[in-house]
Amino acid sequence: MHIALNQLTAHLAKGLRPLYTLHGDEPLLQQEAADAIRVAARAQGYTERTTFVVAGAHFDWSAVLAAGGSLSLFADKQIVEIRVPSGKPGKDGSAALQHIAQAAAGNDSTLTLVLLPRLDKATKTGAWFAALENNGATVQIDPIERAQLPAWIAQRLAAQGQRVVAGEEGQRTLTFFADRVEGNLLAAHQEIQKLALLYPPGELGWAQVEAAVLNVARYDVFKLSEAVLAGQVLRVQRMLDGLQAEGEAAVLVHWALAEDIRALKRVKDAMVAGKPLPMALRENRVWGAKERLFERILPRASDAQLARLLQSAHLVDGIVKGLKVPDWPQEPWQALQRLALQLGKVAMAGR
Repeated sequence: MHIALNQLTAHLAKGLRPLYTLHGDEPLLQQEAADAIRVAARAQGYTERTTFVVAGAHFDWSAVLAAGGSLSLFADKQIVEIRVPSGKPGKDGSAALQHIAQAAAGNDSTLTLVLLPRLDKATKTGAWFAALENNGATVQIDPIERAQLPAWIAQRLAAQGQRVVAGEEGQRTLTFFADRVEGNLLAAHQEIQKLALLYPPGELGWAQVEAAVLNVARYDVFKLSEAVLAGQVLRVQRMLDGLQAEGEAAVLVHWALAEDIRALKRVKDAMVAGKPLPMALRENRVWGAKERLFERILPRASDAQLARLLQSAHLVDGIVKGLKVPDWPQEPWQALQRLALQLGKVAMAGR
């Protein structure tokens, strides 16, 4: 049984299942979901809690199996938590989790909570995860994307009795807030809580938020790639500055940009050869958010534009490896900014 994260509270109000599995790479949201399950469980008499962290291939699963099958010495009901940080329980763990899942339905004295990172498609179709899903409730913890962040911040402010001013100033305030906490949801949560400590319930102005919210954004190379393809020039500049400040390798940033340029050229060549765009995208393993971006860019991008981008990517490859190239910045990050801007201009032409 799959439960959407935003439906978990309503689900818990109706009653508990004996087995819950939370999986995803957003620690704050996973922690809050786990806390909600624990609170509901304690209200129903699950007063003892045992936690196991699966570390390494030689983890002893016998203790986990024994805990789930035994009665508590100090309470009628217990919570058994199983954390698998790697998302890979191994052969013994796979068998143990299948056993735990199958035994959960008949065990009213134990609530089992399994905590996992983000799982790939192959893992989610494996026998052990299928057993957890079929015999209990699973909650997928998806990240809050940049486009969703202002609304998420507004919702969290409302929960503590605060709100930004209405209209354009409020939207500008939420956008500023989102820019400062992008990619760092735990820090965003802390900054929101700080506003509750600094200011009373009610309306928050731009100046109050600007003065209080720290720049705690954390950027991801692959999110940079999506921002470039979306033509978000100002955001791209912030992300490049942030990645450089965080010590990210320039060669990795170049690889991400160059991969996108090569993929655009391959798909365009396939289209010129007569293949439909959807088929060309599938053959080049372009899907998800990038698939939508490519669909917008490619019909308007010319062969000449993509060829120039490919040549620029080749030149910047030399720059980030220490070579000097005429008419290009010799500092790697400045060269990356120019390459990203060139790609961004082609992307914006597809709007």
